[in-house]
Amino acid sequence: MPLLRQNNRLKQHGIWNWSLPAWAGRFEDGRTYNACPSAGICAKTCYARNGTYRIPAVLARHEANLRHTLDDLNGWKAAMLDELDHPKFTGAWVRVHDSGDFHSAAYLLAWLDIARSTPETGFYCYTKELALFREHVEPDPPPNFRWVYSYGGTQDGDLDPERDRVADVFPDEQAIQDAGWHSQAESDLLAVLGPAPVGIPANHIPRFTRLQNGRRWSDWQADTDADRAHRRPRPGPDT
Repeated sequence: MPLLRQNNRLKQHGIWNWSLPAWAGRFEDGRTYNACPSAGICAKTCYARNGTYRIPAVLARHEANLRHTLDDLNGWKAAMLDELDHPKFTGAWVRVHDSGDFHSAAYLLAWLDIARSTPETGFYCYTKELALFREHVEPDPPPNFRWVYSYGGTQDGDLDPERDRVADVFPDEQAIQDAGWHSQAESDLLAVLGPAPVGIPANHIPRFTRLQNGRRWSDWQADTDADRAHRRPRPGPDT
């Protein structure tokens, strides 16, 4: 069974994708998992927690992918390298995670090794794992590996739009234009190859739209963080 697939949107641009389950869940053996350790408000309105991604067979496949990386990382890496050796990936792009994120340093390092071993293939990702990338990617990234930091995670406060390539989810295309950002709606590759900062129009899923309530994800996350800080008990005189 192939590891890399093409969803309808990415296939239009010849992009292959690798999928993990979105956010957290439980395997059939009872183990719990979190494939998006730094997810914040994004977990509430993630497109990959809706629609076809929740079809039992699809979710089972994504969970099998995650188990492979958790239980046999070296075996998974070897299988991925073997698959990428096919000529169809020469000159192609792979989106690392159309759902899920880099759940550990070891897993991230495995992807960096894969990229360095397949220089004729391009790799890109959205990620909220800012600390991992600061430590393991930014000092010496593979030339064929590109990334964009997406707002809506627990590490938003450490992002610097003047330094970092960032993406934010807006209510719609008009809001992106009004903010002077650059939409990636025409092609997902614009997130890493086009002008920055990057705006992503929200998926029009009614219950998610109500939750977002006209906000950008960065503003929603900032409001959530501020509210959490306000409600946190203050140390008393004896603590």
